[in-house]
Amino acid sequence: MTVKPTTEADVIIVGAGPTGLLLAGDLAAAGVGVTVLEKRTVESNLTRAFAVHARTLELLDARGLADELIATGRPLGGLRMMNRVGIDLSSLPSRFPFVLITPQYHVERVLRERAERAGAAIVRGAEVTALRQDAEGVTLESADGRSHRARYAVGTDGVRSAVRELLGVPFPGESVVDSVVLADVRLEREPADAIAVGANKSGFSFIAPFGDGWYRVIAWDRNEHHEDGTTPTPEQLAAIVQATQGEDYGLHDVRWSSTFHSDERQAPNYRSGRVFLAGDAAHCHSPAGGQGMNTGLQDAANLSWKLAAALRGRATDALLDTYQTERHPVGKAVLRTSGALIRIALAESAPTRALRGALTALGGHLDLLTERGARTISGIEIAYPAPKGAHPQVGKRVPDLRLTALSKPSEGEPAGPERLYEALRAGKFVLVSNDELAAVAPWSDRLVPAAPADPHGKLADTVLLIRPDGYVAWAAVDPGQGELREALTSWLGAPAEA
Repeated sequence: MTVKPTTEADVIIVGAGPTGLLLAGDLAAAGVGVTVLEKRTVESNLTRAFAVHARTLELLDARGLADELIATGRPLGGLRMMNRVGIDLSSLPSRFPFVLITPQYHVERVLRERAERAGAAIVRGAEVTALRQDAEGVTLESADGRSHRARYAVGTDGVRSAVRELLGVPFPGESVVDSVVLADVRLEREPADAIAVGANKSGFSFIAPFGDGWYRVIAWDRNEHHEDGTTPTPEQLAAIVQATQGEDYGLHDVRWSSTFHSDERQAPNYRSGRVFLAGDAAHCHSPAGGQGMNTGLQDAANLSWKLAAALRGRATDALLDTYQTERHPVGKAVLRTSGALIRIALAESAPTRALRGALTALGGHLDLLTERGARTISGIEIAYPAPKGAHPQVGKRVPDLRLTALSKPSEGEPAGPERLYEALRAGKFVLVSNDELAAVAPWSDRLVPAAPADPHGKLADTVLLIRPDGYVAWAAVDPGQGELREALTSWLGAPAEA
């Protein structure tokens, strides 16, 4: 009897896209043994995502990656939707009041390099074909004959997720639009906008730059149908761009193209025992608003610290269940937002065409609508459920607070982080308080204490316990040490012994 070779890890991640790579980097940086199984043998240039929104950039900032990624692309202070209707991002209450336009492969590169530096193992050519789980862990079989064993597994393997199918988790939803064309092209004339968008009765088109002279076109022609995987001609591409944008920009030299259908689907459960789903394996949306990749990366940031805490014995199984209660509603909301945008853009009915016309005619006069839309699409408005009676800040995203050390460093020691998202780079909770609190010492291995740089600010009397993903876990006004110790034990586990 031949014994299959086995690899072992604390967590196995299936899929080396952006979601899986961010998760792998977080876990490896936390000292968790992690293996990523990827069925592709080589890197892919199939880039559907180009937009990195403000909340995602904040999470990348908390990993020291935001500035490196921004250098690869072009920040835009707004997005143009439905021709003239714009969403202004320049006033977002964030260090990143813009959307970054950069190809997905740059996002994958910076996340992959971080994951590998931290010690994550990425195994290519490992297509998962079988999955079993028991009370102690998960076993996955791959087509190369290997067996992989871990305490937990996460499927980040896209819309056609093998992990989701092997679990038997349904993926209900519908196809929003078929015959969507993707192509990499050259243009003789550069569009005036970094992202050129057009939508009318003929269909829609979207053009984004790779930054090296090539452009990605995503287009749909209402009057043309192409089977998935077929290759439209350059003339067909130029025709739909001309019809929807009034200019074909001299489109030529198609180096690659394909056709796919865009679905709206969501798994009802993001967790099945010891196996989790994240990113497109859990939810997929229309490309409108550019939220797909961003939602997946935020899934990973939510799940990673919870898995690390569970593996260290510092959290109960109930914490892992909050991944479902926190992220499933977010995925549902993104489906609703992107679905509304794509349906308005593709509208054939008279009432919806009238709505689209009204929005276009009003243009920049929709300040309140577009301000809310900016917060929604950027992700900074996302908040998580809070227990009844909790402080109003609990579950809310925390902006990049200016910080100061609670005590002066010894000579030659660093002064400590000056911003919240610098403090979060340790992968720990952050306690923001105006007081030197001796109660914090037993948790110093999993907690960064700091004080607000403005001791008389809006939350001067409020102590904030901030989760590793930048949301408030617990808050109280002028709490006693006993109350603080209780909160720290609840969220960080038992205090270290002296």
